[in-house]
Amino acid sequence: MSPLLFVGAALAGGVGAVLRYVIDLGVARLAGRRFPWGILLVNLSGSFALGIVTTALPDAAFLLGAGLLGGYTTFSTAMLDTVALWRDRERPASVFNAVGMLLLGLLAAGLGLAVGSLF
Repeated sequence: MSPLLFVGAALAGGVGAVLRYVIDLGVARLAGRRFPWGILLVNLSGSFALGIVTTALPDAAFLLGAGLLGGYTTFSTAMLDTVALWRDRERPASVFNAVGMLLLGLLAAGLGLAVGSLF
């Protein structure tokens, strides 16, 4: 890997993290903070986009996939939200956040792969 590609992926990761923050903040303003809808939206859209990148743009997979989408999506925040929901006795929401995000993320990635293969 060239140093330029590494720096590009690092910068793209920073852009992805900022996008995640802005989207999460915007969704929280619209839907409230009782459930982490913003992080769910980010992770599902990121899974879908990664599916497209993997099949339609394989040469850009490191820059866009590991860089931009790696910074954009977040497993750690999703799991922290899951634990917080459980702690706050929001058990059904906690289970949905963990299991639902996994299953919906797999579905979104599969759809992204299907869409990407059309290109």
